[in-house]
Amino acid sequence: MSRHPTAPISSALSRNPATGELIAAYSYQKPEDVEAVLANAASAYQTWRSIPMNQRVAAYERLATLFRERSEMLAGLITAEMGKTIASARAEIEKSAATIEWIARNGPAILADEPVPTDDNDSVHVSYLPIGTVLAVMPWNFPVWQVIRASGPIMLSGNGFILKHAPNVMGSAYALQDIYEAAGFPVGLFSNLNSDNDTIANVIADRRIAAVTLTGSMRAGSAVAATAGRALKKSLLELGGSDAFVVLADANIDLAVKAGIAARFQNAGQVCLAAKRFILERPIAEEFTQKFVAAAGQLKVGDPLDPLTALGPMARGDLRDELHGQVERTIRAGATLLLGGKIIEGTGNFYEPTVLANVAPGMAAFDEETFGPVAAITIADDAEHAIQLANTSDYGLGGNVWTSDVEGARRLARRLETGGVFINGFSATDARIPVGGVKNSGYGRELSHFGLREFTNPQAVWAKTTG
Repeated sequence: MSRHPTAPISSALSRNPATGELIAAYSYQKPEDVEAVLANAASAYQTWRSIPMNQRVAAYERLATLFRERSEMLAGLITAEMGKTIASARAEIEKSAATIEWIARNGPAILADEPVPTDDNDSVHVSYLPIGTVLAVMPWNFPVWQVIRASGPIMLSGNGFILKHAPNVMGSAYALQDIYEAAGFPVGLFSNLNSDNDTIANVIADRRIAAVTLTGSMRAGSAVAATAGRALKKSLLELGGSDAFVVLADANIDLAVKAGIAARFQNAGQVCLAAKRFILERPIAEEFTQKFVAAAGQLKVGDPLDPLTALGPMARGDLRDELHGQVERTIRAGATLLLGGKIIEGTGNFYEPTVLANVAPGMAAFDEETFGPVAAITIADDAEHAIQLANTSDYGLGGNVWTSDVEGARRLARRLETGGVFINGFSATDARIPVGGVKNSGYGRELSHFGLREFTNPQAVWAKTTG
């Protein structure tokens, strides 16, 4: 099967969201091709799990080097396929390389046998063993980083990795497979699966798949978790969020506004772990709103290859239309449009940076995840009310608190129903820190020692001693 067919003969179409140009079409794999992927992955896993840790680490070091050597190619491909600004795309590649290096440096100690003290003379330790091949259903918004933060920890422990990437970024998927193979990983250990949803369901149920990890929509996560559950397979889900960005009356407003702009409009607002609901304590609400709207209005929208562009296109036209529908429904429900709110006519999937005020529970921009450049502003009477509003959400991925009272913010953080809290900063990911959510944002953790052990078998080994 050709990796890069040129005729639009497949449902997996890669189009440039800034121009609408068809980049490539990728034929769905036939049943015999899917079987070959599974068989090759199973064989490669048996090889990889027996390779000593120091040799796995050496492969990771080569992988990081190749990422940097191919940075411009990968960044250009990301920008072409999903519209990320070129500066952000380059940063995504560097972050991926740095994460691979962190895993290589720290993973062996985290995955090493762990002694367990006992009250008697028994010798006990826990071994973190591989479980098999993991199927990863990954999204388009970070075509490389999302894959690396999943595959990096999963594979170092000795597992295999089959990637089902989003159809619009299949070029990035195949580029990643090429890099893994060039770094010396066994052929088939990191493989791509390009097929429809029915095929994916059958793959999850296949005995050669040990577990599944998914980053995507709640609907997709529910379907995958149900399929995995029927087959008694472990699953990890990261299903997006509607993070609150709480600004209390004693916060540094200028810093909070600057961070809020970055938090909401990075990647054209197409980020799961990102501020979406701005909850402002009443005394500073007017000042923050005025400065925030002014800053958002200065964002340059346009060609993602232009280094001056702050906001590129949305990845797909249907996603832009869905976002616009959320904005219109929110306004009809009583919100006030302060900025934007329009589809930018012409070529490409562009949407104006948008700010909505007087947003309340029950409105689309408050209750739903707005996956695009739209900020929703809600006023809170006090800190207690702000926390109540922040928790009035079906999602629980991240949250932000801005205040000069950091210790008070730590106490508030314990009351936020989220997987992460960022005090006087905005949502981010780091190889050293776990990421994941609660409620409808999913379950399980990636990155840090939690992620490195997430898809392992913690095998307890007891040895009776004499004397």
